[in-house]
Amino acid sequence: MSNGDIFLGEVIGTAILILFGAGVVAAVVLNYSKAKDAGWVVIAFGWGFGVMAGAYTAAPLSGGQLNPAVTIGIAIDTGEWDKVHIYIAGQMVGAILGAVLCWLVYFAQFQANADEEIAQPTLGIFSTAPAIRNVVANLITEIIATIALVLPILAFGLTKGLGVSGTAILIVSFLVVGIGLSLGGPTGYAINPARDLGPRIVHTLLPIPNKGTSDWGYAWIPVVGPLIGGVLSGVIFNAAF
Repeated sequence: MSNGDIFLGEVIGTAILILFGAGVVAAVVLNYSKAKDAGWVVIAFGWGFGVMAGAYTAAPLSGGQLNPAVTIGIAIDTGEWDKVHIYIAGQMVGAILGAVLCWLVYFAQFQANADEEIAQPTLGIFSTAPAIRNVVANLITEIIATIALVLPILAFGLTKGLGVSGTAILIVSFLVVGIGLSLGGPTGYAINPARDLGPRIVHTLLPIPNKGTSDWGYAWIPVVGPLIGGVLSGVIFNAAF
């Protein structure tokens, strides 16, 4: 894979991931959306389908990692670090692009926020926030949830035929759904630094009426937690397998 292919694949794949993921949250929470109040299960499956669409699209170009935590876990496993910065750069650009696309899709609903008697905070569409703000607990949640993602992804590579058949991507998609349903309650399961940071930047910059805070005081947790989880996953995988 050339550097250009890797960068382009990760941009496109991550943009699709965020478009689906932020899009399903917007669909569920924004007023005047036909999917208003559809619930957490719909959100979890929307993110899972976003992983599936993004990873399958990016796979021929970059392998479809779409997540700096996954990229770092793989690098620790393989010892190959020379392209890590290209993957992460593509993932960040893609996350920003996907968040902008979500805003365009729901532009009318976002604009309607200006007319609401009680404005809707919109950060939750783009990035995560804890149900209970506790730095230690929130960080631990993100670390554990990311290990629950990255360690199985590394282990899937040991099963012959999954990668060749493309089935591994489908399995990872359902894994993300499972993480959302089981581990997403405390922090909203960022489990991906680019997925949280890129859209948070977009939320800060977009002219969304009455959008509320971008909560930069919390923003380091969904970045640092998944990165630690990715490192620990690579270490555990090398030690155990």
